[in-house]
Amino acid sequence: MRLSFLLLAILTFTISNAQINLGGLIDKGKKVLEGENPLSKDEIAAGLKQALDKGIDEAVTRLSAEDGYLASTYKIEVPEEAQKVISKLKLVPGFENVEQELILRMNRAAEVAAKKATPIFVDAVRSISFDDAMNILKGEDDAATDYLSAKSRKKLYDEFMPVIVSALDEVNARSYWKSATDAYNKLPFVKKVNPELDDHVNTKALDGLFGLIAVKEKGIRNNIDQRSTDLLRKVFAQQD
Repeated sequence: MRLSFLLLAILTFTISNAQINLGGLIDKGKKVLEGENPLSKDEIAAGLKQALDKGIDEAVTRLSAEDGYLASTYKIEVPEEAQKVISKLKLVPGFENVEQELILRMNRAAEVAAKKATPIFVDAVRSISFDDAMNILKGEDDAATDYLSAKSRKKLYDEFMPVIVSALDEVNARSYWKSATDAYNKLPFVKKVNPELDDHVNTKALDGLFGLIAVKEKGIRNNIDQRSTDLLRKVFAQQD
């Protein structure tokens, strides 16, 4: 009888503690979601867009400078399908430095194009409705950049293409590459090729821009010193 009473007391105590712990977890969860100073979805969206705007500004400024791509980790290399052309042309007079020349011209084109990217990016950011703003805020270090890329990259690619083509022509990259492929196609026993530069440079240029935007987003998320406005400090304090 005494044993049954003791077991009942232990069971009652355990259930009571479990309820207290569960209640504590619920309260903690509410604090995480609501915070001491709850944010509206509009404030969160505005903070995320501000972070992206700062990332865009930094990415465009850095990559549009001379050697912005060429001297960075986002340097645009020769497309893989062009390597066989280059390996043959190195033996042709006038094309000994074809790879270095092509790399220089492609990166110069990307730098020219990057100068014209800001309004395209800004329009894309402003048009985004962050219905899942809290998920993005609580997501990975590059969650906002990934969201921006998923929602806008196709449109950016389409709008960026004529800019890239114009920029490639501005540094005579396409005409240079055409003369190189023409020389290659005249060689005996080779299969004629015509790899295009436009898609390659466009894709890599956008990779670089999005890459630097992600770096800036990560910095704002993880470094309080990079939260340069009251809104950024308020919004990203929620995910600290």
